[in-house]
Amino acid sequence: MARDSYDFLVVGGGSAGSALADRLTSDGSNRVLVLEAGRPDYPFDIFVHMPAALTIPIGNRLYDWKYESEPEPFMNGRRIYHARGKLLGGSSSINGMIFQRGNPLDYERWAADPGMESWDYAHCLPYFRKMETCLAGANDFRGGTGPIVLERGPVRNPLFSAFFAAVQEAGYMLTDDVNGYRQEGFAAFDRTIWRGRRWSAARAYLHPAMRRSNLEVVTRAYVTRILFESGRAVGVEYRQGRGVPRRVMAGEIVCCGGSINTPQLLQLSGVGNAKELAALGVPVVADLPGVGENLQDHLEVYVQYACKQPVSVAPALKWSHRPWVGLDWLLFRSGPGATNHFEGGGFARSNESVVYPNLMFHFLPIAIRYDGSAPAAGHGYQVHIGPMYSNSRGSVKITSLDPGVHPALRFNYISTDEDRQEWVEAVAIARDILNQPAFDEFNDGELSPGASVSSPAEVLEWVRRDAETALHPSCTAKLGTGEGSVVDPRTMAVHGLQGLRVVDASVMPYVTNGNIYAPVMMVAEKGADLILGNTPLPPEHAEFFRRDRPGRSGHPDRSQAASGNSRSASGNSQAGSGSEPS
Repeated sequence: MARDSYDFLVVGGGSAGSALADRLTSDGSNRVLVLEAGRPDYPFDIFVHMPAALTIPIGNRLYDWKYESEPEPFMNGRRIYHARGKLLGGSSSINGMIFQRGNPLDYERWAADPGMESWDYAHCLPYFRKMETCLAGANDFRGGTGPIVLERGPVRNPLFSAFFAAVQEAGYMLTDDVNGYRQEGFAAFDRTIWRGRRWSAARAYLHPAMRRSNLEVVTRAYVTRILFESGRAVGVEYRQGRGVPRRVMAGEIVCCGGSINTPQLLQLSGVGNAKELAALGVPVVADLPGVGENLQDHLEVYVQYACKQPVSVAPALKWSHRPWVGLDWLLFRSGPGATNHFEGGGFARSNESVVYPNLMFHFLPIAIRYDGSAPAAGHGYQVHIGPMYSNSRGSVKITSLDPGVHPALRFNYISTDEDRQEWVEAVAIARDILNQPAFDEFNDGELSPGASVSSPAEVLEWVRRDAETALHPSCTAKLGTGEGSVVDPRTMAVHGLQGLRVVDASVMPYVTNGNIYAPVMMVAEKGADLILGNTPLPPEHAEFFRRDRPGRSGHPDRSQAASGNSRSASGNSQAGSGSEPS
């Protein structure tokens, strides 16, 4: 292909790449090529588009890159499996469809780093609102006209009613919207499901944009190297299957491969720690030691209980029932197949020294592992729990010049005293909630970790043995101007190079409190404006809940005023035993 035949070349048609493809082609003036290493998200693929089928693509080589960590030294040498989407839409086509922005104070933390002033919550909020259509209603915090359609979990199963009553009995509160004024508390969750169908980034952004003549999307195109001339990225080399490597040129290269593939591609192309690259025989283009460092993730465990009553969703998983579940979904987009089952949960603080929530809870009306394996015999329910702000840090590093060899992933889970303390607190809080009187009619005993795990040492050993990733790897090419930063927060350009940008989960300086799909899409929306040189959306200074200020009612936060159980709080939350969130 001729040089500069494209204005922009987007590496990766996943979550961020889908949004970039849409926004960069919207006015018709730019020619854009998207190279996606995976396959199309075929419209007839039930395993992608049926929400309840989310367990099937994980671990399947047709849908999943099947990454695995190096032996984790603080988890008994276990290798932790990491699923990543291998098709258009990326991980948004195989994830749990839970939509969480994180806490507003996450973005205040981002903005406190050098050069990051324009990434505070006020500057991010308009992009959150721009990208979403919140079916529960638009307001100062929520959007109503964006491409990402968000359905609120119906939480009709009686186990959800018990859960929301139990959190109040344990001293916590309900909130109207964990993505709105107040994150702290428990509520029904937003989900990327529309009309009973998974609403991935590819469906929201990419497929509508593919109708434009100035966008070309090529699948099964694995980019192996970025091409440079005199410090400027001018194109890429890619391969399709076992074919001859091809080259394509463009005015700008935008890496959207995610927090694992982006640092891998940069390193293979000579961008990274110069000493480490030279030791592997990679010609150095730019010495940026921060590439592949600062890796962060969320680890989680399942606290599972047996259920006395036959009210869980276990019957829908029986093989004899699955054809009828599938038929109901195919014909009517309804029934057990039309939900991700992660319909509610919440956020809490693990101790009184924490300023804002550091724990996230997902409640599930069945006892089963995330990949669908090892279902509990009979009926059960569970809470997914884990600390959100681990101060452990890891890395992504290539070990071979072969692009097909996965890089070495080291997360260093549970490697700090603070991390270990929060894990003990997190499990204790989950057990406390699930043993409240509201669950008495359902509670038939703890399945996991079980009565034999009680002391802090036993809890930590169980976590080391049983915990899984929540699939939120991030922060490996962070925004900023300080030490270890990789990407300019004003332009999304890689420091010291021209024609090369990064827009994906790797640019986050700190992982947010919750699932990371929503923050990634916000970064993509804002990144598109920065790349195009558009005037950024003006900041929106919506007042959000802080524990150091009065709630909306004007009364002091209950945790500040009361000397007793300070976990409960006022703000604009709903209270009342057994009530469900709006």
